[in-house]
Amino acid sequence: MGETVSFPSNGNTASGYLARAKGGTGKGVIVIQEWWGLNDNIKGIADRFAAAGFNALAPDLYHGQLTTEPDEAGKLLMALDIPRAEKDLRGAVSFLKGETGSKVGTVGFCMGGALSLFAACSNGDDVGACVDFYGGHPAVQYDFASLKAPVLGLWAEHDDFVNPSLPAIEEGIRSAGVEYESRTYPGTAHAFFNDTNADGFNKEAADDAWERTTAFFNKHL
Repeated sequence: MGETVSFPSNGNTASGYLARAKGGTGKGVIVIQEWWGLNDNIKGIADRFAAAGFNALAPDLYHGQLTTEPDEAGKLLMALDIPRAEKDLRGAVSFLKGETGSKVGTVGFCMGGALSLFAACSNGDDVGACVDFYGGHPAVQYDFASLKAPVLGLWAEHDDFVNPSLPAIEEGIRSAGVEYESRTYPGTAHAFFNDTNADGFNKEAADDAWERTTAFFNKHL
């Protein structure tokens, strides 16, 4: 359904996977990768957004690097150049806004959840809605004073990676004065939305989270 596209990124060029809604007239959503990279799972989520009526762009923040090994994924996460990622995300937001003519949404998973909130904080009025699926990254600093978009947070009950930081994240969102909705799914663990995660995928929670996400974007974009 989608295609690889290139877009400007602060004087350089970045790339991503773009899946357009039928007719190409859907609202825009930036889909941000987990620590594995821009893999088939993330492309599939972009395709799923397109089938739901959105134009979805998944930027390649690792610039071609992919892994299926947790140790390597952890190294890639920690090696992520945050200033470069901010420029790539800004370029993706600008590109998709140009395609759709209106504010865009951001959504991400794990590392991408943190970067979804980071992009919303960094792009002001260009982002009209932000969804954060259990987002965490130890090097990401949020400029909550610049956050303009409403936020939907989707969290797991048992998540040692994210939950220790969650009170500070939620306090920061609320301090921005934006609308904040959240849902913590009982009995779930980190990455419950990822259907390739055999140990942690929870279909009931994932289905509910998808419905909440699409409804949130349809409401605010």
